[in-house]
Formats: sequence, C-alpha cells, structure tokens
Amino acid sequence: MMHALVAFFDDEADKKVRDLQRRIGAEHDHPPHLTYAVATTIGPKVRKELREDLERLWMPDLYLHSLSTFSTVDNVLMLAAVVDAELLAVHSAIHDVLASNVKNPSAYYLPGNWVPHCTLVHGVDDDAVKAAFAKVFPVEPIRAKVREVSIVDTQTGEIDVLKKASTAPR
Repeated sequence: MMHALVAFFDDEADKKVRDLQRRIGAEHDHPPHLTYAVATTIGPKVRKELREDLERLWMPDLYLHSLSTFSTVDNVLMLAAVVDAELLAVHSAIHDVLASNVKNPSAYYLPGNWVPHCTLVHGVDDDAVKAAFAKVFPVEPIRAKVREVSIVDTQTGEIDVLKKASTAPR
C-alpha cells in the first residue's frame, strides 16, 4: 500500500490533460493531478494535522508549462509545473507536517528532490515515450486551479479529501 498526497485540478485543466493523455493512448486509474508526497502510510493523526494546516494555506494555481521526460525505473512523459515561491511554500508546509510522522516517505517527493509535474504517460519503453512526445508537441501551457487536495490509496483507489478549493475570490 502507498498513500499519495495529491492536488486534483479544476474541470477545464482536467479536461485539457485528459485530452493529451487520450492522444497518446495513456490510461490512468486516477484523474490528472500533481503529487506533493508519497509514503507507505499517511495515518489518521497526520491527516487531521494536514487538514488543519491546509485550511490555513492558499493553494496557488499551477502552471503546467513544460513538456518533458525523466527516466527512473519507469519512463515518464510529463507536464512540469512552473516552480515559484508559492508552490514551494505549500510543498514545504506539507512536508513540515509529514516529517517523522509517516512511514517510508518517497525521496522523489521530498523538498530539494521534488519535480512538480502531472504525468501524461509512465512505464512505457523509450520508443513509446518518443512517439508520445511527438504526438503532443508542442503543448499549450495549462493553468490548473487546485480543486481539492486529497490522499489517494494507490492500491485501493480510495480518496480521502483533505481540502476543497475555496470559492472565495482571490
């Protein structure tokens, strides 16, 4: 079991990302999102503290601007988010709560290592990544408003909403 702390996007951004994913034949278990953290377990006590902290935080819009890749164990084609002070502040606040309170945090998502992005396709071979890149390049930047921040159980698909987007004007 793994728990991922993610931001889901507003309807317009969600549709734009799904359209790109469809163009390359990618299938996903969850809606398009940006992942802030992954750990084996993010328990109830930590979730409560995250809810409290997230209520005090303003969730900045995300600008999915760069079509790019990175290769780890699985190839990934992604839309990288523009990194700004607001995005890093939210990420840092989240990890302040998670520090020493979760089991087996993924190093990929820790401050200093994190590459904020929305995955278009993953786990495909080199030729498939190249073909997918060619199918969607160039990509218009996507402004994604955060609809909600949730914890997703990556095995069961269960979603625990921690914060819904504010409808108040910014």
